[in-house]
Amino acid sequence: MRELPAVPQVSRSAVIAVAIFLIAHLALLIGVVTPEKFVFDEVHYVPAARQMLTPEMSQPMLNPMHPPLAKEMIAASIGTFGDNALGWRYPATLFGALAIVAIYLCGLALFAAQGPAIAAALIAAFNQMLYVQARIAMLDVFALGFGLLATAAFMHGFRRERPQALLAVAGSLFGLAAACKWSGLFPLGVCIVIVAVIRLMQGWHTLFADAKPDDWYRPELWPGLKLHHVALCFAVLPALAYLAAFVPLYGLSLPDLIEAQRRIFADNTTTAIAGHTYMSAWPSWPLLARPVWFLFDKTAEDHIAAIVFLGNPLVLWPALPALAMVLRDFIVTRRWDAFLIATFYFGPWLAWALLPRTLGFIYYYLPAATAASLALVYVLRREGLPRWLLWAYVGVAAAGFAVMLPISAAFVGVTMGGFNRLMLFQSWI
Repeated sequence: MRELPAVPQVSRSAVIAVAIFLIAHLALLIGVVTPEKFVFDEVHYVPAARQMLTPEMSQPMLNPMHPPLAKEMIAASIGTFGDNALGWRYPATLFGALAIVAIYLCGLALFAAQGPAIAAALIAAFNQMLYVQARIAMLDVFALGFGLLATAAFMHGFRRERPQALLAVAGSLFGLAAACKWSGLFPLGVCIVIVAVIRLMQGWHTLFADAKPDDWYRPELWPGLKLHHVALCFAVLPALAYLAAFVPLYGLSLPDLIEAQRRIFADNTTTAIAGHTYMSAWPSWPLLARPVWFLFDKTAEDHIAAIVFLGNPLVLWPALPALAMVLRDFIVTRRWDAFLIATFYFGPWLAWALLPRTLGFIYYYLPAATAASLALVYVLRREGLPRWLLWAYVGVAAAGFAVMLPISAAFVGVTMGGFNRLMLFQSWI
């Protein structure tokens, strides 16, 4: 069969990416202004964004424990749309849509086919975690959007002879993710470990006895990638992108920049934090053991408006055996696609186990949970399985999303009877 020219293929992928973005963005905007009051941690981030709009920054600076980029974008939105619910939440819908596009781009890199890549994007969209976080003025979805776009760039460069340009794009985007929230550094750390391990094995002249073309490690990988390229892509460019976000607040004052980093570091490493009603530990997140209720308002005698950060059980529970199969293929058959899916799932999740911070919430699991959609597609398109099975599962995920929508979007609402039926476990309340 004659190979199609590269340019039309790229154009088709670009058109699909734009279509996914527009559809996702419009879907996320529906009912986003409900409620018109602060929801959960908006009480911290919206006032910090408002402060940035004042002619002279008042003191003390609000919310100094996180980098400023996401709050600057919320401030820009407030300046554009007004100090209202749309102004607070509009940027989150943009980055939620970008995160879905990024999963599509990751799927293209891993599966080299439009169908599975679109399926991965749909499964990610039908995961309530992404939907809920993309409709609230918090920082996590901004770090997610930048981080997944960076991950897509890294995946597309992984098997190229000259990946420098794509790795530079990835590094810059990781820097922007970290400028929203320091957890954006976790996938950057994953990339650095991947490159370091491969370079170490190449330095040892490691060979697999039964080497195959789809091995995650190959001795000839990245022949032109030098140490200065790695330093530029994964240290210099991320640092420049990260620090650029502080310039509107601090200018080029080195003492102020250093003090800002000290305050962020102190908050992210402290163990002296009081407990919280919805706190949970990292091992429980994949099991959906303890959700976070962002909103629970009684709107009528038997009707409530609710927003729960839980996740779609029909996506995240089946993802666990799928991830086990991915891990098995990475270890036993050394597949490069299984290797990348496993590292970008387990890396951002297990990184939380290394932090001394005792306070954790299930929404910290968002990057790993979103990447889990890639594992589901990987398993459902295995050789020997019917092609319709993947799309049947997308339908199952959509049904789960529809069932959970009344407690995911305040504008839908739910009766107390419906609420009680959806609360499958006591720990969910």
